[in-house]
Amino acid sequence: MPSRRHFLAGSAAAAGLAALPQLAAAAPAAADAAPAGPPHLVVILADDLGYGDLGAYGQKLITTPRIDRIAAEGLRFTDAYSAAAVCAPSRAALLTGLHTGHAAVRANPSSGGQGSLGAGDTTFAEVLRARGYRTGLFGKWGFGPEAADQPSHPAARGFEEFYWYIDHSHAHEYYPSYLWHNDAKETVPAGTFAPDAIAERALAFIDTHATGADPFLLFLAPNLPHAPSEIPDVGAYAAQSWTQANKAHAAQISHLDAQVGAVVDRLKALGIAERTVLLIASDNGPHEEGGVNPDHFDANGPLRGYKRNLYEGGVRVPLIAWAPGRIAAGTTSARPTPLYDVLPTLADLAGGAPAPSDVDGLSAAQVLSGRADLAPLHDHLYWYRDEQGVTSRANTQDGGRAKQVAEAIRKDRWKAVRFAPARDRNVPDAQWAFELYDLTTDVAEKNDVAAANPSVVSSLTALLRASWADTYVRRAWGLTAVADASAGTVTTTLSNGTPRPWPDVRATLPVPAGWAATATTPATATSLAPGEALTTTWRVTAPSTAAATLLTARATSASDLRFTAPTRYAPLPAPPTRDGYLSDLPWVSAANGWGPVEIDRSNGKQAAGDGTPIAFGGVTYAKGLGVHAPSEIVYHLGGRASRFTALVGIDDFSTKQSSAGATRAVVRGDGRTLHTTATLTGAGGPARIDLDVTGVRLLHLVVEDANARTSYDHTSWAQPWVTVV
Repeated sequence: MPSRRHFLAGSAAAAGLAALPQLAAAAPAAADAAPAGPPHLVVILADDLGYGDLGAYGQKLITTPRIDRIAAEGLRFTDAYSAAAVCAPSRAALLTGLHTGHAAVRANPSSGGQGSLGAGDTTFAEVLRARGYRTGLFGKWGFGPEAADQPSHPAARGFEEFYWYIDHSHAHEYYPSYLWHNDAKETVPAGTFAPDAIAERALAFIDTHATGADPFLLFLAPNLPHAPSEIPDVGAYAAQSWTQANKAHAAQISHLDAQVGAVVDRLKALGIAERTVLLIASDNGPHEEGGVNPDHFDANGPLRGYKRNLYEGGVRVPLIAWAPGRIAAGTTSARPTPLYDVLPTLADLAGGAPAPSDVDGLSAAQVLSGRADLAPLHDHLYWYRDEQGVTSRANTQDGGRAKQVAEAIRKDRWKAVRFAPARDRNVPDAQWAFELYDLTTDVAEKNDVAAANPSVVSSLTALLRASWADTYVRRAWGLTAVADASAGTVTTTLSNGTPRPWPDVRATLPVPAGWAATATTPATATSLAPGEALTTTWRVTAPSTAAATLLTARATSASDLRFTAPTRYAPLPAPPTRDGYLSDLPWVSAANGWGPVEIDRSNGKQAAGDGTPIAFGGVTYAKGLGVHAPSEIVYHLGGRASRFTALVGIDDFSTKQSSAGATRAVVRGDGRTLHTTATLTGAGGPARIDLDVTGVRLLHLVVEDANARTSYDHTSWAQPWVTVV
């Protein structure tokens, strides 16, 4: 087998394919069989691939023969859009079906945006899992923290198998020392070009599930062609008189092309191409980082703008759909199609997977089947931008306003972009700089016609305001399981967050041998209407020697839906027997808004041992707990303590990052509120807690967000001391 250095660069596609593991000659008998059951689904998402970076979209200098052929054999969207001009909010919207006025992640973490997904952020993988799909993610996830067993981990968001970068910044390393495989870090041999290793795992996933009873979803998200422009070999571009950065960038795109081709070859070799729907897209417009010149390649085609701009060049992206026998070859669609349409589209393709009813996306499945006239159309498309990273070309396009909050909207022929005077989107509309373009005659957005169309400006301004929600409250969807070891129970809730009723639903809670789980409330329902939930309380008993155990609740419906929900059940730890620090005791449970709860350390990123001791106003404390709102830690006092004392506040480390943090601390005993602090800020210093906890069995330490902005809400409980009776 050739070395990775001989993987494709430039037009030598065959060399690239040779570097991936190949199958022995496969019998083609199944390839011509009529598709049966829901199709396999493959979504390939490039990183910073511009609208004009592919031959199928007009590229002249970079060769992409495999994707070009796929486009010729399938459907090419001319008006597809990413949900944001940078990757984290774009990917969150793709996964969850929500635009950036509603999604949990609305900015890159480096710009102060939320860097994680939450338990309520239902992804297309979760939706398809409920329909029986096997799900795999290979490549860039980008939503931390780097820890297993937490809501932002892919396993919690519907992916059974993954090999990837979990952290946003880590995904910028092409030669990393490790990658995550499922729930653990896996060392990568020195010199490994990560996109190749990731592509190999993706092909192995196809091999594993091609002949299984269940259909599969493959989400392949290589970090190509994101900066830096690193590649084992620039190949066919070596002789060009370009800069090294441009040569390597072109080779990255051709490398991506070969990887896509290898996926198609594997589907054909296994005889499942006609049972597969493939989507290829990009997360935003072309980048100009690391010396790459997007203008050299005409990477945005006829469009204005780049990555970070809300003009068309920053958000209009390639989107190609391919499915032999399902999608007519050589077709195009001008339907404005944002990537937050992917979730409902995949749900429809899967034969009625239970898509949430409160998403912003609309299914494009009818477009793929050649019945575009039946496909629902968006009233308008919305974008939000709050990005503190600046590049020169993007900043020039924005008129020097790259760090200002911006919004954009497309409605019919009209495209509007507006800029706030700073980072506050709540300023009056009159303070925004508003631009209006007619895309039917001015796709390059050269002529601002706002002054000539005041009524259009007024109506679009109202839509921009209406498209934003400070907090977008979701309808509950799917199965959740919450363990309460203090009560000896697990509570499961199956919520129908879809527009259709679910007939004959049933919940179960399997437990290990020697355990028992008995439903004390109904575990079945003849029908679960939209918006309704089936909540079941299970009395759990475990052997006295049982350790913390992961229990997986299950629920089914006669409409062929299957849900699972893991929860860790830990018998109560022993209560304290003498005076001491809470941080030295095991907790009953710990829920944290970002990452693991830190014990005796406080820097907002990782667990104990990686940061400075807790400090308030320059005074350090060796013992304590670091959390990030919203958080709750529960300790078992067993009625044996008399007093609880602590200092709680936003610590010096977090305050140095930003002064924007604002929280409240609440102490509860057995569900009763014992104390609530005033608003805590770094400038205001910590609050002193001194409480009578006589008779309290369970002590809850809670930190709440106080200003609807959790970006800098890292809070510490210093010297948390209990006095035992």
